Amino acid sequence: MRWMVLIWLALTAPALSQPVDSFAGFLAQFRAEAVAQGVDGAFYDAITAGLTPDPSVPNLVETQPEFTTPVWDYLDTRINAGRIERGKAAMARNSALFSQVGQAYGVDPYVLGAIWGMETDYGAVLGNDRLIRPIVRSLATVAWQRRSRFVEDKADFVAALKLAAANGGVSPIGSWAGAIGHLQVNPSNVVANGTDGDGDGRVDLHNSLPDALATSAAYLRRLGYQPGMDWGFEVEVPEGFDYLLATRDQLRPISFFAERGIVRVSGRQFSELSTPVFLYVPAGKDGPKFLMTGNYLVFKGYNFSDSYALAIAHLTDRLKGGGSFATPWPRQTQFPDLAQRREIQQALVTLGLYDGVVDGRIGPVTQAAYARFQAMQGQVADGFVTRASHAALVAAAR
Repeated sequence: MRWMVLIWLALTAPALSQPVDSFAGFLAQFRAEAVAQGVDGAFYDAITAGLTPDPSVPNLVETQPEFTTPVWDYLDTRINAGRIERGKAAMARNSALFSQVGQAYGVDPYVLGAIWGMETDYGAVLGNDRLIRPIVRSLATVAWQRRSRFVEDKADFVAALKLAAANGGVSPIGSWAGAIGHLQVNPSNVVANGTDGDGDGRVDLHNSLPDALATSAAYLRRLGYQPGMDWGFEVEVPEGFDYLLATRDQLRPISFFAERGIVRVSGRQFSELSTPVFLYVPAGKDGPKFLMTGNYLVFKGYNFSDSYALAIAHLTDRLKGGGSFATPWPRQTQFPDLAQRREIQQALVTLGLYDGVVDGRIGPVTQAAYARFQAMQGQVADGFVTRASHAALVAAAR
């Protein structure tokens, strides 16, 4: 019996010699999970042999931004005159292709153009070796860093391994987060939605724009994109409006909001009052406000950030020749830092208004909780969290 134990120890020594917290230990431990999901064991051993963490992948565990990025700063850096003009020119050069994909999948070609522009500046960054690299290594690094929390990272790592196996053992290339091609689709969704748009018998999102557009169009439809429906409308909200109705938990017909005095900006009219929407107030009562359709939520399925989704929506309109938002952003607003954002959430927990994670990430759930606090204080309950919000909440929670 003892000799069997010695043989087992000898065979497993390489794996046991690496602590699970190390990169090599993670890869050794993850092998069984990858094999269980259909990755060949010998291929896994070969492609991970000697693999080291990608040093250019951000430290997703230790580092977090100290300050939030206001939505207007996000939009300013991503939607400018140069990007709009480059996008119009790129879509004009490929007008027949965009028209074909739009008709085939029912997705607004300008939405695809906006995603293309946001993700890779219309393909310009795909040749940049500092930004585009083998994703098996990158995703192994990401999955290792966040191994205890993020199921999606591990799924994308497995998908990247499968794509590499199908590619003759060569890792696909993409961003540090593993997104592939012109419109940056993550590996799991390449496996699920990869489409041969140019008819050459293979799916190559990096080198084939037709493949990339067809794949993203198929992905958007799978997320629930509704053909012929706009992403939403910039609106004006009357004084005294109950901002607690600004929730995305329930979509209501435009008529519900129109009856309460909400109108489109610049005298425009709603074309269909039965369209289900929700009121989105990203910068409080003094900033731009929107009635958003389900297609806006589809953009969030592509990338969960509200700032990203709003940027796709706005760049779509700018590529069509539309202008800036009618209402200016409250650019003088001061925001809480990371420690203060955590204290804001903890205060909301103490007050019984929030039961989410105290992580300093101010999203729709935290904003809704803060709106309830504002309502309790007799304030306009727009849910806009600022540095002043921190002082008020900390005082109330004492």
